[in-house]
Amino acid sequence: MVKIPKSHPRYWSLYYREKIIEGMEKGMTAKAGLIAHGRGEAFDYLIGEKTIEPAERAMMAAVAKFLLAKHPVISVNGNVAALVPKETIELAKALNAKLEINLFYRTEERVRAIERELRKYDPNIEILGINPTKRIPGLEHERGKADENGIWKADVVLVPLEDGDRTEALVRMGKFVVTVDLNPLSRSARMADITIVDNIVRAYPRMIELAEEMRNLPREELERIVNSYDNGKTLSDVLLHIRNRLTKLAEEGIWRRKRLD
Repeated sequence: MVKIPKSHPRYWSLYYREKIIEGMEKGMTAKAGLIAHGRGEAFDYLIGEKTIEPAERAMMAAVAKFLLAKHPVISVNGNVAALVPKETIELAKALNAKLEINLFYRTEERVRAIERELRKYDPNIEILGINPTKRIPGLEHERGKADENGIWKADVVLVPLEDGDRTEALVRMGKFVVTVDLNPLSRSARMADITIVDNIVRAYPRMIELAEEMRNLPREELERIVNSYDNGKTLSDVLLHIRNRLTKLAEEGIWRRKRLD
């Protein structure tokens, strides 16, 4: 990775860009993944590069649903493996969920590269999706492949940084779908049952914390959290947050106010 001084005002943004580039060099991330990351980063600017209340609300509902699930699965693609490999494993353990590799631009080399990256953090972790034998109805491309013991039988699926067609297909199958997507207007965001509009590098660590906090809650309380959640309202609240933030910035002014030395 390119060495970035921590004094740089955009250190973390540049750091994660380099992680995506490194992911491509390791064979995990597709070229299109770089474009997707940049698009998400633009929306992160709009929400203020922080976890906002609608995202926190969505994360609580998502964690509650996973803790209630019988066969929860977390999907892993190249960008996820590049950005949050360690946190992905920790989240799966915290939620008692299985991990399954699923790729739009699937090659055996990319699958093995992602598997190697994940096993750096836990050599013994079970990783599904290496040799999938099932196909999600309505998806003709490689992303339609599913593991019989993973997404195929799952009742709740977390599909972060996902394509809308697969999200929609999983919903049609009767799966309860959670997504992490910085774009509240994407098809994934609109089709999922729970949409966490946040950067995955913030969302996963927070979800791990919530899982630890909520794991001993009574089943009735977990069900109450899920049943009271409204994804439509969450997405509307995100858009209102962006509108209000942009209005405030426009009123305050964002341009340079004084001469630089």
